[in-house]
Amino acid sequence: MTIGIIGAGNIGSAFARALARNGIAATISNSRGPDTLQNLIEELSPHITAGTIEETAKADLVLVAVPWSKLAEALAGLPDWAGRIVIDANNPIEGPLFKPAELNGRLSTEVFAGLVPGARVVKAFNHLQAHLVSADPRAEGGSRVLFYSGDDASSKAEVGALISKLGFAGIDLGPISIGGKLAQFPGGPLPVLNLVKFG
Repeated sequence: MTIGIIGAGNIGSAFARALARNGIAATISNSRGPDTLQNLIEELSPHITAGTIEETAKADLVLVAVPWSKLAEALAGLPDWAGRIVIDANNPIEGPLFKPAELNGRLSTEVFAGLVPGARVVKAFNHLQAHLVSADPRAEGGSRVLFYSGDDASSKAEVGALISKLGFAGIDLGPISIGGKLAQFPGGPLPVLNLVKFG
């Protein structure tokens, strides 16, 4: 399974570091082009390479972590996702003011799904702070919990397997209508909680 990452900010880079620590290859991209990612690639070589957004979007599984106001622009013009898995690691809020985006009563993942037509969307990697995504998930003597949700059982199973491979204790929160609401920041009760599963 090939892995792409769109967005090289805190969460995208943390996900890349978690993959590299476990010897898993991926391609990462940002809006400014591969040349601007040289320092990150040097740090995470040989597992992580830089590409364009168009290149990373061709992977079997793509994690998207882009500032909310720039999401539509980042995903514009990409071909239909044709049933591939897209992980929504975004939150509808942005610094420096951290003012929540206006969602008109919809969940952020529902809005996101409209930007990736044909994708099987799984919500994951958005509720933990970036340094906890990239850190050793077994540091506290158990396995750090990572929540995920989605409406397609097979794509959730694949994301759950990747979460386990990275050393986290994955917990399936069910469909987006339930899990997306619980893990959304702001508003949901689960973001920023650093939970550890023992045994």
